[in-house]
Amino acid sequence: MSTAPAYTVVLDWLEQQLRSGGLRVGDKLPAERALAEDFGISRASVREAVRILAAMGLVRTATGSGPQSGATVISDPSAALGWALRMHIATRSLPVADVVSTRILLETQSSLDAASSETGERDRVLAEAEQMLDRMEDPEVGDEEFHALDAQFHLQLASLGGNVVLETIMASLREATIGYVQETVAATSDWPSIRARLQEQHREIHRATRARDGERAARLLREHIMWFYGHAPDAGRATEQPAGHGR
Repeated sequence: MSTAPAYTVVLDWLEQQLRSGGLRVGDKLPAERALAEDFGISRASVREAVRILAAMGLVRTATGSGPQSGATVISDPSAALGWALRMHIATRSLPVADVVSTRILLETQSSLDAASSETGERDRVLAEAEQMLDRMEDPEVGDEEFHALDAQFHLQLASLGGNVVLETIMASLREATIGYVQETVAATSDWPSIRARLQEQHREIHRATRARDGERAARLLREHIMWFYGHAPDAGRATEQPAGHGR
């Protein structure tokens, strides 16, 4: 029978502390030596636990001896999920086509939620989204910034629905497909026209969202995502069924 690695006791302890309120975001973890003594494990096992927690987006570490040193509890789930998804996409165990389909499901639902949202921040959120589109139309904006603004625009609109879990998963999916987006742009011979068309689509989505036309916004988002995906190097495999994956 296999035995769990020693560092897992620290992970389990932190989960219990977070659930009970013993530790909250912004609090510092006990010193490495104290944790090692409390759990009867080596300091190397404690360091391994902290490295895993950092990769999970649950702690941030800083070296030194001042008040900012050590491990601090944070919460950055989208970055951790995005990193994990990106690695599994690289192994080909998660088909990009399935990731894109999941993104469509989430974004179309968020557009429906946004249409009925009554948040007092609605006007501000929409205004900031429009400013992002204005910035994207600046010819001086490079491709890297354009893609970053593109991601921010979609997440900005999704925030209107008020579903934090949906926003987090959306952010992680977009993080996971960074490589696919870069490959798509590198493989196309007419990126400027594609970029212009993406902007037209963004404007249409923004107008539908502002008008609270959730059905239209959802349809436009689906067409927008699938249109761009159609320019990917492996777009021809989009309709193939991976082994063991029924539809």
